[in-house]
Amino acid sequence: MMDKKNDRKPDIIDEDLYEEFDDEELYELVQEERRKALEKAMNKKDTPPKRPFPKWAFWLIAIALFINVFALIPQTFSIPAIDFLKTSARLTLDEDIQAYKKAVVVVETQDSKGTGFSISNDGTILTNHHVIEDENGIVVAFPDDGLFEAEVVETYPSIDLAILQVEEEDLPHLTLSEEASFEAGEPIYFIGNPLRFNGIANEGNIIGSTELRNWKEQVVMIEAPVYRGNSGSPIINHNGEVIGVIFATLNHDIHGKVGLFVPIDLFYEYHSSKN
Repeated sequence: MMDKKNDRKPDIIDEDLYEEFDDEELYELVQEERRKALEKAMNKKDTPPKRPFPKWAFWLIAIALFINVFALIPQTFSIPAIDFLKTSARLTLDEDIQAYKKAVVVVETQDSKGTGFSISNDGTILTNHHVIEDENGIVVAFPDDGLFEAEVVETYPSIDLAILQVEEEDLPHLTLSEEASFEAGEPIYFIGNPLRFNGIANEGNIIGSTELRNWKEQVVMIEAPVYRGNSGSPIINHNGEVIGVIFATLNHDIHGKVGLFVPIDLFYEYHSSKN
C-alpha cells in the first residue's frame, strides 16, 4: 500500500491560485475592445461625412461591431470572469448571501491580496497562511465596516491556515460548523475576492476528500470556479455554516481543475492543540 502511494505522480497543486489561462487579461481585452469600438464610433461621429449617411444605419453598424467583439472572443477563449460576475449578481439577491458577504474581508499585504472572514464579533479573522506569510503591515477591509490593521496571532502552516486579529467590536461574522460533514455532490457557496474583484459570491458542488502527496491531512475537492484571490474564502453549506476554507486548486487526473478546501475539523484540531 505504501509503495503504491509513493509511486503516485506528484500532485499539481497551486497554492496561490494562479490560473494557466489569463482570464483577467481576457477580461481586460474585452473592455479594451469595447473602449476602442466606442472611441471609433465617436471619432466617426465627430468627422463630417462627405455625404449624408443615416444615423440609424451608423449606430446599427457600430452595435453590430461591438456585439461581434463579444461573440468572437468566447469562441476561442473562455471568459469565466463574466460568468462568475453574473452568478454573484444572482446569488446576492438572496438575503442570506448578503449577510454572509458582510463578514468576508479583503486581506491585503504589500505583495498580495487574498480573502479572509470574521469568525467572531470581536475581530477574529480566519485566512490562509500563505496569504500573510512573512508579511508585515497586514490590512483587512470589511465591506461595510472599513479598513483595519490586523495582527497575526496564530499560524498553522501545515494546514495553510492563520488567525488574524483586529481591534474592533460588534463586527459581522460567520458561524463555523461543528464539523465538516458533507456528501458527494452537495451544493456549497463560497465568497471571496478573485482576480481584481471583491465580494464575489459563487457556488459549486463537493466532489469528495483527497490526499495530497506533501500533506499529512486529507482535504476536500470542489467543482467550482476558484481563482487567484479566492485563497481564504469560506465554504458555506446550505445551513449557513462554514465547513472549510479554500486554499488551492488542483489539476486532478479524473476531475480536471478543482478547488481545494481545508475542512473546518482541522482548524479545531490544530487550534485546540495550541491552546
